[in-house]
Amino acid sequence: MSIDAFITTENLTRVYSTGAVQVVALKDVNLSLEEGQFLGVAGTSGSGKSTLMNLLGGLDQPTSGKIIVQGKSISTLNKEELALYRRYQVGMIFQSFNLISSYTALENVAFPLLFAGVPKKDRLRRAERMLAKVGLDSRKNHRPTELSGGEQQRVAIARSLINEPKILLADEPTGNLDTKTSRQIVHILSDLNKGQGLTVIMISHEEPLLAEFANAVIHLCDGKIVERSIEKT
Repeated sequence: MSIDAFITTENLTRVYSTGAVQVVALKDVNLSLEEGQFLGVAGTSGSGKSTLMNLLGGLDQPTSGKIIVQGKSISTLNKEELALYRRYQVGMIFQSFNLISSYTALENVAFPLLFAGVPKKDRLRRAERMLAKVGLDSRKNHRPTELSGGEQQRVAIARSLINEPKILLADEPTGNLDTKTSRQIVHILSDLNKGQGLTVIMISHEEPLLAEFANAVIHLCDGKIVERSIEKT
């Protein structure tokens, strides 16, 4: 493990207990990522991919092991500190777009800024600028039902970036999209990674997409890393 790594996990383990039954979702996962890396995470359903993502995003806490981001142990933060970590350091997108149906694209993107105490005029200005980055400035006043699946995911990407996080976690972001649109979405993530130095960690069943766009790919099986690709420069 590199002591200067941007993100490090050390023997990261998550065990879920249901009565007397224990399920090991993640076991002794060791990762070391430099800032600005695009890491792909592959594996079958139940391999531990989403558990890893939830731990890195501060949505869950490990049973044992460590998560260190910029030299700070995320796994020991309290609830308030974790909320700040999720708000300002991590952006997350999912297979389901999780947009508010009664809000326009602009209002959906601006929504996280409400909790950051940003005045409404500034919220909307920043949201408009972010929508332009994902090519949706002309659709800002449309509601989710008036947008295609690819457009809704682009709104979700813009929303995840509105607080200018350093890390973007993408959990099957193309799962509900056709092949052409999937490639467009991953291309946007790649552009953000290369153009802005955003650190991207993406889960996908579509390994050809990961092979094309990610700097490196790990494969999980039964909660363990069973394969690592050679990192691309």
